[in-house]
Order: sequence, then structure tokens, then C-alpha cells
Amino acid sequence: MYSEIASNKRRSVAFIVLFFVIWLAIGAGCGFLFKAINHQSATHYGWSPVIVGMVICGVLAIFGVLYSLNSGARMVLSVSGAVPANPAQYPQLYNVVQALAIGEGIPTPAIYVINDPSPNAFATGVSPQKAAITFTTGLLAIMNREELEGVAGHEMSHIKNHDIRLLLVVGTMIGMAALLASLLWRSAFFAGGGRGGRNSGQLILVIFAAGAMLAIVGFVFGPLVRLALSRRRESLADVSGVELTRNPVGLLGALKKLQQNDKPFKKMNHVTAAMCIDDPLQHHEAWYHRLYDTHPPIEERIADLEKIAAGQSV
Repeated sequence: MYSEIASNKRRSVAFIVLFFVIWLAIGAGCGFLFKAINHQSATHYGWSPVIVGMVICGVLAIFGVLYSLNSGARMVLSVSGAVPANPAQYPQLYNVVQALAIGEGIPTPAIYVINDPSPNAFATGVSPQKAAITFTTGLLAIMNREELEGVAGHEMSHIKNHDIRLLLVVGTMIGMAALLASLLWRSAFFAGGGRGGRNSGQLILVIFAAGAMLAIVGFVFGPLVRLALSRRRESLADVSGVELTRNPVGLLGALKKLQQNDKPFKKMNHVTAAMCIDDPLQHHEAWYHRLYDTHPPIEERIADLEKIAAGQSV
């Protein structure tokens, strides 16, 4: 278990470095394109366009990482409609989370609640000292104490394994790439309405190419990477959550109840869905749709927990 957690941390660092390199490559690509279409110009730019492009994209990538580390968790809680849970209203929830935190030897995370009938939960934060666990009112209504402990143990494992920090960073980078692609394409179309001559056409081509490369990161490559990371971490959190609670029955019962859920999670999107204990977005049966699932099939997760409950290894 601990070797797999260490392996996941190394893989997380590798993916963050990979995203940074991709952003640098986008800047370099735009610089090369600008240099190529101006090769007959009287002005000799040399390698300046490539360097400038890499610097701009590198600064944007660093900004995205810093923003996600400093404000990513607050943003997720805000867009999800989460509010701090009242200890007087949810005493059992506080007791369960505090007991697990003491048992794990980490600070008790902040506890939030979302008023939504769809049963779900997720953890967020960049470290155990700044973590939060959020539960929907729908989940709290259908889980008994044992099942609630299983769900809380699963989310506590995400905190312990530092999964949520990676998802915040990667999710922010993907969202920023998609946003910049949209802005660049709009700029290209608006600029195309003017009469700037040849130079204007060259600038539009560079802007459009930059938008296309960012769109590939934001809508194709990035989501595939994020969702693959999320699927792996969900399986690990199931197993390490059971190790924390020492009771596979609780999480097993919770997943079986979540399997029957047909209520949509209203404020979830493709970024925040990766953090939930159960995929709140619609799953599809075709294999190519499975590429974009944020979680392993819940049937597989239940089967693994049944093996653990029977004393078998997974």
C-alpha cells in the first residue's frame, strides 16, 4: 500500500512537469509559426519569438499552479454551493470525521455540507492542514453511521495520499487552457473582421494556432490525463479507506447505496466530478466513453471490497 502511494506521488510530480513542458511547447510552437510566416520580412526576429512565446506560456503555467494551490480549494467549495456544517445540526458527522482524523494522526478537516438530494461526498485542499470534506444532504439522509464512516474514511484517504492537491493543480491547468483557447479564438474572429492587411492575417493565424493547441490540452489530452489519474486514485482510496476504518462493510454498504442513485448532482461539472466518491455525471456503456469516466465502474469497486471483506487480496 505505502509503495503504491509513493509511486502515485512520483507519478503526480511527473504529470505536473509534463503539463508545464506542454505549455512551454505551445509557446515555442507559436513562436516558430510567427517566425516561419515572417521569414521573408525585412525584420529579422531571430529566436526572439520562440523565447517570448515560451516565457509567456511558462508564466501562465506557473500562475495556474500557484492559483490552484492558494485558491483552488475555495473555488471548488464556492462553485459547489458548499457551506460549513453546523456541529449542532450534524453531531454524528463531526464525531465520525474527528475520530478518523485522530486515528490517522492528521488535523481534523473542515466539514462542509451541500444542500442537494444526490448522495455524494468529496475532499479538497492542498494539504492535510488545509483540507475539507464535503457531504451532500442526500448522502447524510441515506447512510447509517457505519456507512458514513466508510465514506469519510475514503475521503480521509484522499487527504492522506495527497490526491486532492494533484487534482486541483491539473484541473486548474486544464480549465485555464480551455478558457484561454476560447478567448484566443474569439480574438481571432473579431480581429478577422478588420482590414489589417497581410500583417493582420499573420497575427490571426498565430492566434488561431495558439487557440487550437490550447484546445487540444483543455478538451482532449488534459481531461484524459486527469480522469485516468482520478480512476486510479479512487481505487486506492477505497482500499486505504478500509485500512483506516478497519471495516470494509461500511464502505461496501455505502457504495451499494450509491449504485442505486439516479438523482443528478446539480452543481457538479467535469472538473469537480473527479473529486467525488461516486461519478455524479452520467456514465456511458461504449468503451470510448469510458475514457472520460472519472471513476472505475462502481461494480468493480464493490467487487474489490467484497474480496477484502472475504479476506482476499485485490
